[in-house]
Amino acid sequence: MNIQALMQQAQAMQKKVETNVESAKKSLATKEVHAEAGSGLVKVTMTGRHVVKRISIDPSLLEDEPDMIEDLIAAAINDAVRQADELYEETMAGATAGMGLPPGMQGLF
Repeated sequence: MNIQALMQQAQAMQKKVETNVESAKKSLATKEVHAEAGSGLVKVTMTGRHVVKRISIDPSLLEDEPDMIEDLIAAAINDAVRQADELYEETMAGATAGMGLPPGMQGLF
């Protein structure tokens, strides 16, 4: 195989990966993860692109100490971020599947 044909093949693969990654990123913007803390007293909805869409606080919790409320909000958001990160990894792995990329390369996109 000559070098020019190899370069053309590499460019075609790069364009396909770029298209797949852009599509995956758009998809992540519409997918949501749901997390909660304090047995559901605080709930967070976040997109796969880490945009917090909604925070719900049970009214009974508002009678408690502000420190506890803050801790539960932080815990719910951290759980949502973890879930969004997992969703990102799964989606990007699917976008680059079959491309023969070494593990961890999807993190570059």
